[in-house]
Amino acid sequence: MTVSEVRERFLKEKEAVKTLKDLENFRQLFLGKKGLISQLFKELRSAPPEKRKELGREINLLREEVESFVRQKAKELKEKELQERLRRERLDAALPGDTVLPLGAKHPLSAVVEEITEIFKGMGFTVETGPEVEKEEYNFDMLNIPKEHPARDMQDTFYLNRKGYLLRTHTSPVQVRTLLKKRPPVQIIAPGRVYRRDDDPTHSPMFFQVEGLVVNETVNFAHMMWVLKEFLRRFFETEVPVRFRPSYFPFTEPSTEVDIGCVICGGEGCRVCKNTGWLEVLGAGMVHPAVLEACGVDAERYRGFAFGLGVDRFAMLKYGVDNIKHFYENDARFLRQFLSL
Repeated sequence: MTVSEVRERFLKEKEAVKTLKDLENFRQLFLGKKGLISQLFKELRSAPPEKRKELGREINLLREEVESFVRQKAKELKEKELQERLRRERLDAALPGDTVLPLGAKHPLSAVVEEITEIFKGMGFTVETGPEVEKEEYNFDMLNIPKEHPARDMQDTFYLNRKGYLLRTHTSPVQVRTLLKKRPPVQIIAPGRVYRRDDDPTHSPMFFQVEGLVVNETVNFAHMMWVLKEFLRRFFETEVPVRFRPSYFPFTEPSTEVDIGCVICGGEGCRVCKNTGWLEVLGAGMVHPAVLEACGVDAERYRGFAFGLGVDRFAMLKYGVDNIKHFYENDARFLRQFLSL
């Protein structure tokens, strides 16, 4: 086959190239190891010497022409294929991502803990934390809780296999740890998980507490009453009725239970407040001198008050939840109500 014949076939075959597959077949036909142009170079060896130079130049020009066509056609077909795929898939890179899965949000208990913490921080309190696996000494002994006190019974406390250790039943040990490492004045809150053997619609074996402690040379019961009233006003965002009832706690003296007018029925009486119009929300009192002395604080010079509240109960009141277990069941239908927190 002559150079002219190969050129004529090239001009004819290139018109039939419509796809990248066609182009690859075309390339093999002309530029492959056994292609037509390779055959021309093999035949060049048997050409008369005086014609080899001119014939070789013609073959090289034809090869460059074919190679140029292959490169240009490949670029054209790839661009065409890309455009067709984009039209077929209708991909718009500017569209937002897939939002079928719902976004996460704060758990209602976490939101209430943060809210309570921010209120007390705004009143000058700092935040202290401690271990959930606690020494019996810190959880009971140094808080003036007698050996025979019911709170120490196995049916109330989760004792661990290691003697002298338990799951803390309140965050009061954080107050002890703070007084052992800091000298008064002290003004702290201690939020965290606590554990007791309770299990009913209003109690859980694990729940959250926030306890507070103020120790200095001048604090008194009236200061404590103002702090608690101000906290309740800020949390419930209204002037809720507050009353203080005498009570007993081993670690405070005098001690008090704090009630608020029922936020569910407005004090008229309902199932939640057992038709009394009042809800018990926290306990408080002046720190017992024995507790201060156990922590190495001079009870003649310093005095203090302490208080404790159940975060879960405050969350139930704030969001109108009638069963504490809803907070721990991880039911998406329940938690979805709090996505705006």
